[in-house]
Amino acid sequence: MPALKNALAQWRGEDERIALVPTMGALHQGHLTLVRLAQRRADRVIVSIFVNPAQFAPHEDFKTYPRTFAADVRALAGPGADLVWAPNAESMYPGGFATQVVPEGSAKAGLEDASRPHFFAGVATVVAKLLIQCAPDVAVFGEKDFQQLKVVMQLARDLDLPTRIIPAPTVREADGLALSSRNRYLSPAERQAAPTLHRVLADSAQAIAAVASIHSVLRKGRQTVEGAGFILDYLEARHAETLAPIASIREGPMRLLVAAKIGKTRLIDNIGI
Repeated sequence: MPALKNALAQWRGEDERIALVPTMGALHQGHLTLVRLAQRRADRVIVSIFVNPAQFAPHEDFKTYPRTFAADVRALAGPGADLVWAPNAESMYPGGFATQVVPEGSAKAGLEDASRPHFFAGVATVVAKLLIQCAPDVAVFGEKDFQQLKVVMQLARDLDLPTRIIPAPTVREADGLALSSRNRYLSPAERQAAPTLHRVLADSAQAIAAVASIHSVLRKGRQTVEGAGFILDYLEARHAETLAPIASIREGPMRLLVAAKIGKTRLIDNIGI
């Protein structure tokens, strides 16, 4: 923490703008795209690397989540992050730690929270801590985790945090699969099937934009996802700002969101209409 505080004091003394890119490591090109976006919005970029135990349930993959710190630091030399903040769990959650941020609103939309009820309290708590520790002018979050993005934006507003949250578009493979640290879990056959999620989202968005019935479009999309070998958690159409259910594109900007498991790997994706 002293090294972080010293760097922040020096940069603030030189009136430099600071950006934060929070990550859990296992960096890929999607993360590096966030870093490059942050560089365009600030003079200095901090990348945090912290696998947050508070957002994993006991049955989830905390112990096996990929940890590639040395490779991550090498990767960050390319876009040129100014500082890597990599606290350990003991410093983030020391003995006697007893405070938790429990978000409502978009965190209770019946999407990720339905299958991972613990998740957003863990996310909100660690993001609040990182924003306080690093005191950035801006923080960049990817749109792939769209519900998380909305939760973080509301967190910053509700707690009067001075950081501006900047969304970054999802980075994809050539076949449409959203980049994710968990993609490395996929077997060759699962990797071949994985782009089905994006294809279903794109086809559904096109059909809904052509004023097709949302109910019938989503029913067909769910069947396609399950037919490709996924166990579907949800495929939903939601208002892009509130994440409330939406029955017509005329009701406001729409976002299609999907989460599904193939083999042992759970994937999420979304697309705007």
